[in-house]
Amino acid sequence: MLVTFSCPAYANITLFGNVAIRLLQMTGHSGTVPGALQAEEVPGALARLQTALKQLPASEEPAEGDDGEPAVSIQHRALPLVELLEAAAEAQCDVMWERGS
Repeated sequence: MLVTFSCPAYANITLFGNVAIRLLQMTGHSGTVPGALQAEEVPGALARLQTALKQLPASEEPAEGDDGEPAVSIQHRALPLVELLEAAAEAQCDVMWERGS
């Protein structure tokens, strides 16, 4: 499953479902898809996500992926969502997400 996030202030981003759900849970959301954050909820969700990402132990970042390539940490995978939430907070707009294709 893929999850696509959208808001009027930023380009749509698509993440793998398991990553998207984990990041949504870090924001304090249940992780259900589809879902949304109202504009007034965005700053708090962004702050919770940033705090959670900073608190992850080093063991959360595997040295190598299943295919022998360097693994991508959850912190790096979160960057597009963090940027989208920052733009949404600045523009005071809602954020929505749904199953992507």
